[in-house]
Amino acid sequence: MERASLRGEFDPKHTVFLDNKIRRGRPGYEIVQPLRLTGGKQVLVDRGWVALGASRDQLPEIRTPVGEIVLSGVRLQRLPQAFAPTAEKLESKVWQNVTLERFSAWSGLALEPWFLEQHSEIDDGLLRDWPRAGNGVEMHESYALQWYSLAVLSLVLLIALNLKRA
Repeated sequence: MERASLRGEFDPKHTVFLDNKIRRGRPGYEIVQPLRLTGGKQVLVDRGWVALGASRDQLPEIRTPVGEIVLSGVRLQRLPQAFAPTAEKLESKVWQNVTLERFSAWSGLALEPWFLEQHSEIDDGLLRDWPRAGNGVEMHESYALQWYSLAVLSLVLLIALNLKRA
């Protein structure tokens, strides 16, 4: 993971809500916005998570800082992708997945070829407890132990039941 620090201004006009993001057992959205850097380049920033409101018909209010800010975070080549059975329409601000190409086509912005996962805290009400790779690996280790135990039991039963008694 490569750390990065950026200075720029958010573009709230091009906000995307990534749907079906669960944190602490609650459904919500991850907020993705472009950050216009001081040099004029644009970087997509995964700002954090916000809880789903009372209804999906109304998107939650997002507080976007006004003016130039400094952000720190981790550079990512892509954001995790959820299964999407059909092509999504680009009319809505609620998406299942975001790619640089798709966001660029939707917004008309020329983007840097990477994302920033924001880690710096700003007063915007978004939660930034990013799941790390390897979270939940203990469950898979338990499954492996269970299957290997069943294999050993099958082998012991095969030998025990097939021995001829004298």
